[in-house]
Amino acid sequence: MFSNQYHIKLIQQIINATGELVNDNIISTLLTDSRRINNAAEGLFFALSGRRNGHEFIASAYSAGVRNFVVKEGPELKLPDANFLIVYDVLGALQTLAAYHRDQFKLQVIGITGSNGKTIVKEWLYQLLSADKNIVRNPKSYNSQIGVPLSVWQITDKNNLGIFEAGISLPGEMDKLEAIIKPEIGVLTHLGPAHDEGFENTREKVLEKLKLFKNCKMLVHNYDQLLDYKKDLLAYTCFTWSRNFRQADLYVFTETVIAKNYYLRAKYKGKEIECIIPFLDQASIENAIVCWATMLAMDYTPEEADKRLERLTPVSMRLELKTGINDCSVIDDSYNSDIQSLEIALNFLGQQNQHSKKTLILSDIFQSGLKEDALYQLVAGMIKTKKVDKFIGVGNALVSHEQLFDIPEKFFYSDTESLLQNLNTVNFKDETILIKGSRSFEFERISQALTQKAHETVMEINLNALLNNLNYYRAKLHPGVKVMAMVKAFSYGSGTFELANMLQYNKVDYLAVAYIDEGVYLRETGIELPIMVLNAEPSAFDKLVTYELEPVIYSFNLFDDFIKFAQHRSLVNYPVHLKIDTGMHRLGFEGYEIESLCDLLEQNKYMHVISVFSHLVASEAAQHDEFTLKQIKRFEKAYKQIEKTLGYKVIKHLSNTSGITRWPQGQYDMVRLGIGLYGIDAAVPASDNGLQPIASLKTSVSQVKKILKGDTISYGRSGSLPVDGKIATVRIGYADGYLRAFGNGIGQMLVNGVLAPTVGNITMDMCMLDVTGIDVNEGDEVIVFNDKLRIEELATEIGTIPYEILTNISQRVKRVYFYE
Repeated sequence: MFSNQYHIKLIQQIINATGELVNDNIISTLLTDSRRINNAAEGLFFALSGRRNGHEFIASAYSAGVRNFVVKEGPELKLPDANFLIVYDVLGALQTLAAYHRDQFKLQVIGITGSNGKTIVKEWLYQLLSADKNIVRNPKSYNSQIGVPLSVWQITDKNNLGIFEAGISLPGEMDKLEAIIKPEIGVLTHLGPAHDEGFENTREKVLEKLKLFKNCKMLVHNYDQLLDYKKDLLAYTCFTWSRNFRQADLYVFTETVIAKNYYLRAKYKGKEIECIIPFLDQASIENAIVCWATMLAMDYTPEEADKRLERLTPVSMRLELKTGINDCSVIDDSYNSDIQSLEIALNFLGQQNQHSKKTLILSDIFQSGLKEDALYQLVAGMIKTKKVDKFIGVGNALVSHEQLFDIPEKFFYSDTESLLQNLNTVNFKDETILIKGSRSFEFERISQALTQKAHETVMEINLNALLNNLNYYRAKLHPGVKVMAMVKAFSYGSGTFELANMLQYNKVDYLAVAYIDEGVYLRETGIELPIMVLNAEPSAFDKLVTYELEPVIYSFNLFDDFIKFAQHRSLVNYPVHLKIDTGMHRLGFEGYEIESLCDLLEQNKYMHVISVFSHLVASEAAQHDEFTLKQIKRFEKAYKQIEKTLGYKVIKHLSNTSGITRWPQGQYDMVRLGIGLYGIDAAVPASDNGLQPIASLKTSVSQVKKILKGDTISYGRSGSLPVDGKIATVRIGYADGYLRAFGNGIGQMLVNGVLAPTVGNITMDMCMLDVTGIDVNEGDEVIVFNDKLRIEELATEIGTIPYEILTNISQRVKRVYFYE
């Protein structure tokens, strides 16, 4: 994050740090992630400890050019020319420095919290107020104990308004954020069940959130939400809004849909006022009313508020990774452009390894608070640091600063239309393209031109949920236990390099695939992690070695085949993994075969055994716990015998997803995380909100038909309606992976939030839903499964398991990957 400049000596005093300084360096950038280093020469790295110990990454940050560190203990290695500030609490030091920085400025600040809608309200207030304010705000949803100080560090003397959101998950957190933000105006958004698990009850959570506003001059909130907290609000000056209570400052009494807009009438200061909101969903309506109330509380006239609210535009906080033309990958971030979100997007571009070439299409950046020369000097430096290979600048400001961009391949255009007319000359091929533009440039047109045209049925993959799930299981592991991520079968239907890139970036230790070709593809798309191949065919051993893949040896025949191959290729100590059958009876050496296996391993120079593992049969099922214990004992006996023969320690792994959850004694040196990465674990109770489904399958309505009672529907005249009604034909069939078993009312989909059962047989490309009584039109979105209509429910409907549902989604269904 970029901001003002401080001498390291002053920072040492501010955070009360010890440690000898070898240089009085200038600091302008705060760093917390060694993988995301910008402006290293003026960077200060905070070695934070959470799921991972930040001190382990000091050497990596030093190699990237960082020479200033805040640490809890001094470095084990002597690093020349590096300053180390030693503190008791590294996170506390980061927060103290941000709070000091905040105190240097007298700008007005809006503080936002709530359960839902914080980021949308923040971004909409930015849209509504930026016409007459120079605003600093959190990038994306940087609202945590780390994100808030990094956001506040951005304040400069050019800003006259700050808009900062704060999120909490535990008691005691909000006081720390309030001391950093110091809001003058408070905004409370929708209160819901999010993070309930961190508090004894809802009251404790609400009171914790209200601490953000303890020194505010004004608190804007929904009157209805805090009816039970009137005594707690006596110390606050409040501006309230309501759709039910006339005593609110803003009482919304009429709501009507007019020409695809939402029309609101309200009472305010004894008069009737109105506004039009260009959205129809209820979440957006509530967030817009929060913004309306906030503008009125800030003394904007009702007329001005109405005029600005009508021009609100959707907020896309997610980066979308799509398949592009000419073997390209496209990262679509085409709806906003500022210096902070550009940094985040460039970091995501840097994670992509599927193409060696990285391209950025960028529009002019508005309202940065910097003079143009300084702004584009900063942008050019960021792009160079991130090793962008090709740059396309769009806008007059970028054209006039072309000389700042020292990039081998660069193009500049005054507007979007000029770029579109010259797309062929830019020659996009086999590269990852980041599209980053301010909304006024309409970069969605560029995204459409560069994205492969596809079937309207789409599976959306939430990469943030994937990371959440990875960390959910990491938190259950004993210190030092490694993670092997299972990415076989197209990552359970969810993708290949897209997920592997995220897992590699977040430092899992191993990947596992089913067959050699899957591993080859990962290597060809830039994955460098060790890859274990569960079922390596002897006919493809050449590829195995060429792409440095590690086979599982599970039988004597396969053992002999690999030895012969190794002798022929003069291989020595090639890494292999041994599988033991402790009860699955699928693949692996049986207990009685271990002694013979050890005889073969003794003085064997062709193989080096990396790991010994087995597979739990029913780790999720309490009724089979006695058998699981037998498997553990059989595994321990086998690996001890093998290690004794080899004369060295190997990695031991036994636990699968449910094993991690239920069998901590089975973690050994490594665990294999499979379906849990994708948000599904039969051993996790439904009340546990820690796991998040990563996949949503969506399609759309092709046609709506009125159907008379007795008329038949689909092949074989298999379906009918019990009364006169209507059906919707939707764009998904068994060729897409929506199995025929879901036909004839067994399956259901969400149509505009209402469950609609299937009617008749599922056909190859389409199926029909009974939408009698549902307001539905052609083109409407239909949800096959998501976080509300869970994939586990679909599996239950047809008597199968979630694995089968996921892996059956066909390749013609486009995958779109989201990252916030």
